[in-house]
Amino acid sequence: MSGRAFLDTNVLVYLFDQDSPEKQRRACAVLEAEGSSAAVSTQVLQEFYVTVTRKLGHPMSERDAEAAARELAELEVVSVDGPLVLSGIARSRGDRLSLWDALIVEAALQGGCGRLLTEDLQEGRRFGTLRVENPFSGS
Repeated sequence: MSGRAFLDTNVLVYLFDQDSPEKQRRACAVLEAEGSSAAVSTQVLQEFYVTVTRKLGHPMSERDAEAAARELAELEVVSVDGPLVLSGIARSRGDRLSLWDALIVEAALQGGCGRLLTEDLQEGRRFGTLRVENPFSGS
């Protein structure tokens, strides 16, 4: 692994997913290894909160989810603003990605990341200087 990492929503959600203990263990190891140098986006923080409070088999309380989001917001946070949305739209059309995935890619690039840690995109795929890595492959 080389370069700064951008953490997709699924990495953060697995930190709290009691129904996926192996992925939870792996997500904890990823966060420990990447430390405070990792980056996320406002989109990732929003998706995290919604997912852990509404979509997990054992959802977190809103209070606990907010506390977790506050902690995660101590990482570098890339804001999804107008120009990033427009870049995401162009990337979505050009690379045939969903807008949501394209926004993640654009946020990672804007954050100066060399790696995008996610299980949602093809491992090894490149977007300029950004390489997709699945931290859960083999889990």
